[in-house]
Amino acid sequence: MRFHSLPESKRYPQDESEYAIVLHRYNSVLDELFAGTDVYVITPVWTTDPDVPPHQPDAGYWRSLLVADDVDPEFRTYYHLFASRQPWQHGCINDLLRDVADDKVADVLITDIQLQRIHHPYDGGADVFLTTPEERDGMRDRHAGWLSSHPAGL
Repeated sequence: MRFHSLPESKRYPQDESEYAIVLHRYNSVLDELFAGTDVYVITPVWTTDPDVPPHQPDAGYWRSLLVADDVDPEFRTYYHLFASRQPWQHGCINDLLRDVADDKVADVLITDIQLQRIHHPYDGGADVFLTTPEERDGMRDRHAGWLSSHPAGL
């Protein structure tokens, strides 16, 4: 399911009142998904080097993936993933979420430790993966005003 961060599907916040809306929407959904549990916060680093880059602040190296396997090594792309485990608390990753909203960081994942529920924030919204259609429908109904009006839900 896809939620938009700002009214009328506006993509980027322009002032503190709009950042407040973005953070409220991100954190409201994250609270519903993860309140009282631990989460993994997964952040990527894209490189053309197979060697693992230095660790990210407060995150440990998890794994690397070759995502573009070109014959020419100069054009190969690697996706190095770093993860931290922490108890979910409302607002605990607001700095990271602001960076996502500003497109300074991309491809962040927040997930429960069983990897069953996933929150993927992006500049403009968040994709949420849930375990059942009933869970999806309940969240959709609770936040209907945050959904896209596009027929495909995008």
